[in-house]
Amino acid sequence: MVQISQKLVMQLKQSPQQVLLSSLLQLPVLSLEQRIRLELETNPLLELETEEELAQELDENAEQTLEQEEPDEEVDPAEKKDTAEKEEIDWEEILNDEESYEVRVPREKNVDTYERPEVYQESLTDHLITQLNLSPLTAEEQVIGEYIIWNINPVGYLGTPVEAMAENLQLDAATVERILGVIQRFDPVGIGARDLRECLLVQLLEEQPHNEIAIEIIRDHFEDFKNKRFEKLAKDLGLDLETIKEIFSHITRLNPKPGEGYASLVDNYIVPDLEVREEDGEFKVYMHDWNVPQLRINNEYRKMMLDRKHTSKETRDYIKNRLESARWLINSIHQRRATILRVMETIIEKQHDFFLHGPEKLKPLILKDIADEIGMDISTVSRVTNGKYVQTEWGLFELKYFFSEKIHSDEGEDVSNKIIKNLIKEIITAEPPKKPYNDQKIAEMLKKKGYNVARRTVAKYREQMGLPVSRLRRKI
Repeated sequence: MVQISQKLVMQLKQSPQQVLLSSLLQLPVLSLEQRIRLELETNPLLELETEEELAQELDENAEQTLEQEEPDEEVDPAEKKDTAEKEEIDWEEILNDEESYEVRVPREKNVDTYERPEVYQESLTDHLITQLNLSPLTAEEQVIGEYIIWNINPVGYLGTPVEAMAENLQLDAATVERILGVIQRFDPVGIGARDLRECLLVQLLEEQPHNEIAIEIIRDHFEDFKNKRFEKLAKDLGLDLETIKEIFSHITRLNPKPGEGYASLVDNYIVPDLEVREEDGEFKVYMHDWNVPQLRINNEYRKMMLDRKHTSKETRDYIKNRLESARWLINSIHQRRATILRVMETIIEKQHDFFLHGPEKLKPLILKDIADEIGMDISTVSRVTNGKYVQTEWGLFELKYFFSEKIHSDEGEDVSNKIIKNLIKEIITAEPPKKPYNDQKIAEMLKKKGYNVARRTVAKYREQMGLPVSRLRRKI
């Protein structure tokens, strides 16, 4: 039996323009450039404005205008019926209104200043393959060796088990193991090790003369070495603590990450999206978007769109769809820029002391504070601050850096948890090496400084900073 019923449902829907803007807000400047170039390839109505054209327009201080082309001939009645269809947008008005889709963004930087030729740096892979080609291995063994080298990660460790490589090469594991042993003695020694123990052991075995005690500690007592059980090692090896200290000092001079220091195949540079500079007593924000392509609508498609007599309805419909997509993209780029600038300016207002005096003056701040100030959603502010960096007088910071939880001091002031983290780091740096402070002791020291922080909070912040527990920080 069919029944009719009513149901009230609340749904949050975004228009295509909102979805596009949300996706662009998440992109850092380099990714935005790639996205725009992809759109240039897929949308024929978009074209790139050259630097020469932009410079000429800026010098003339006037934008290029489009002479409106209206057909003089009488329009066919059938054609007139098509054009009389209801449309939400007056496409002719858009096509002839430069301001509705052109984005004229002043470029604060000259791209020539930044695009300098890179000095060649030999990658770790190139360095190892060069040695492989000079080694006494046979041609077949060099093929195996190259396969092994390509499985070494940037830190210098073997990323694939020997058994898996042997299976892929249809060889026995012993053959791959033998050639791996040769590679591990290439420069840097210890490259291609499977773990830290093997890496250190290879380096000790290549030393002349051998340090037999150090070799024995790494080979047979690695867990005690890793956990700094000095007294146990001294007892097991029949040595005094001073000798153990000398052995530890020798081992810690070895290279635990032999792959570091070489150029990777893809160097990840952080390119700041913004820069804050103090000028005449005020902080000004500049966008580093000099490489973002300047877009405009293709002139020929404009003419085709306006020429009803010589352009078919199907073609006009296609141009309408692509024009709408192009207009959304250009407007979204403009809105993205305005939104990022607005968020950054508000951060400067809220964190004014930071930009004046440095990180020690960072104040507690949450996303909602910025969202309420500029009248936007928290999700929008989150997209703006995620993965984007600003260059300041005090260094390069991700926008998320300026947001932190607050902790109350004994004076009743709200202090950023980043200040507490810096204090914990300072305490650990200055602690006695033979008897480092545990988390409870650090909490008590913070309390004496006026910050009532629990032991578990100290432990959480210490772990977030990648600092080990007191036992592992101990030195002889």
